[in-house]
Amino acid sequence: MYYFIGIKGSGMASLATILYDLGYEVKGSDIPKYIFIEDELRKRNIEILDFNKDNIKDGYHVIIGNAFDDEHEEVKAALANPNVECTRYFDFLGEFMEHFISISVAGTHGKTTTTGMAYHLFKDFDKTSVLIGDGTGHAVKDAKYFIAESCEYQDHFLHYYPKYAIINNIELDHVDYFPNIDVYKASFEKFANQVKDTVIIWGDDPYLPKLNIHTRKLSFGLGEKNDVRAVNYLENTKGMSFDVYIHGELFGHFNLPFYGKHILLDTMAVITLGYLENMDAAYIQSKLATFEGVKHRYTVTEHDDCIYVDDYAHHPTAVKYVIEATRVRYPGKKIIALFKPDRFSRIKQFAKEFAESLDLADEVYLCHFPENAKKEPGIDIDITEIGQYIPRAHIIKEDMAAAQKLAVYHDAVYLFMSSKDIYKLKEKVIECK
Repeated sequence: MYYFIGIKGSGMASLATILYDLGYEVKGSDIPKYIFIEDELRKRNIEILDFNKDNIKDGYHVIIGNAFDDEHEEVKAALANPNVECTRYFDFLGEFMEHFISISVAGTHGKTTTTGMAYHLFKDFDKTSVLIGDGTGHAVKDAKYFIAESCEYQDHFLHYYPKYAIINNIELDHVDYFPNIDVYKASFEKFANQVKDTVIIWGDDPYLPKLNIHTRKLSFGLGEKNDVRAVNYLENTKGMSFDVYIHGELFGHFNLPFYGKHILLDTMAVITLGYLENMDAAYIQSKLATFEGVKHRYTVTEHDDCIYVDDYAHHPTAVKYVIEATRVRYPGKKIIALFKPDRFSRIKQFAKEFAESLDLADEVYLCHFPENAKKEPGIDIDITEIGQYIPRAHIIKEDMAAAQKLAVYHDAVYLFMSSKDIYKLKEKVIECK
């Protein structure tokens, strides 16, 4: 029996579903509050208990979530029981990856979308299992490939030694752990040098090409120095088209229903991965053309004359990308940006940058920190930390009164952006229409 402490965590839920799909007994515990990530667990009837030290039984293999220290009641009970095997999530995943042609997807932005896109490309090419950071995990027995979203937070990705890795980009994040960009870059450099075969990097990134990487690397991007280049790039309301050149030779032409240069770059990374595994351009085009995205990453709902977008954007650059892509996809529509913060340290560090990104929208609404946001020593702020830099922004609660005020817009695109549960406000707004 595999028992997950913190089974509703994004990676934990994905790993739990993978083990279940492989025929193992799985259960776990977490807070009772609904989190969208639990949906895949519920579909499989995986039991989810409330935290209680008495849940830990002899013979369990306990997998401990990253958010839980040794003082948590269940962790303490598991560690104290000689008949229980305990493994941290990232250690278990690192060992699990050794059994496949493993592919890690890393970088500050775009990990989840890139992982989902890579899985979509590979799943019919040969047997492939996947772990995506939106709570999605799929496994098939005797899989050849295993694709895993690999997060840098607290250096968790340093537990992985994949055959291939994608590093989409580097931009300072997780400032509660990484004190500066130099430390952040050093972690990515170390990770890149743990890759066994090839690391795929964005060659136009301000930091990635300058890392001291000894592993074989292939660079992708629009610049002339890249190994894999997108040329003749065009974008309109139907999507994007571009030619791909690899080492100076035409590889293929692509027409894809995607929007935004950030998605172009995610796509380039995946095309490079397919090239390394000897896929031809026609096959890659046919598969990517049917990729519909991943959960809570530009998930579109249409109702009446408005568009409602649920997106995980929780960094200023991601917010900027989402708004810019929306201008291309829905020209002429008013953009209503709604943002809910997550970590106090991220908002403290990037408040002005958040305001600058949000200011690209026609209307801006700011929600408060969630009640359970983790307090961080020496930081005492609220949403006005961003609001001070964008006076036109409205600060709102996530209640029906706010939803009724938001529902007055017509022919608009609402962008609900957060790593938290802002999608509940989206549902309220639609209800008020």
